[in-house]
Amino acid sequence: MVREPEADMSVVTALVRSAFLVDATYEHVARKHQLTSQQGQLLCVLMGKPEEGFGMGELVRILGLAKSSLTGLVDRSLRRGLVRREADSTDGRAVRVYLTPEGDKLAEEFYNETVAQVAELPTMLSEQEQAQLAELLGRLVFGNQVPVVFGDDHPCMKSGEDCPDAAQD
Repeated sequence: MVREPEADMSVVTALVRSAFLVDATYEHVARKHQLTSQQGQLLCVLMGKPEEGFGMGELVRILGLAKSSLTGLVDRSLRRGLVRREADSTDGRAVRVYLTPEGDKLAEEFYNETVAQVAELPTMLSEQEQAQLAELLGRLVFGNQVPVVFGDDHPCMKSGEDCPDAAQD
């Protein structure tokens, strides 16, 4: 890829190009694990409540998918043995989606490698600049009420250390 000279860019340009950068990294890791990026997102979301699982309505809101798209995504993940569906104990008409043991293992591997790869993106910034970037992006995310599809509550994110089992390229 051709490097362009460093130049100031507008906030819109910087955000769009940053989104492309993160999306490309996420997609690359997903492909390595024979996942689509949406399957990777689903697995990461399901990691958040392994015992409770998620209702389909919750997943529609969190992932921003149409109900039919989510059903297809869950069906494909079910066929791969990554998730299971169970009737909701409080509403017999509804189902909840959970990770299977295989899905949990793959979710951990995918999550850890994604964290490791994305953590490499801002390494040309100083620690202070990285902290400032995180603070500003955090305000942007919270201010726009972006749902949690990937979070700092995972053990390797809390420790600030490299995640175990994160495969390197």
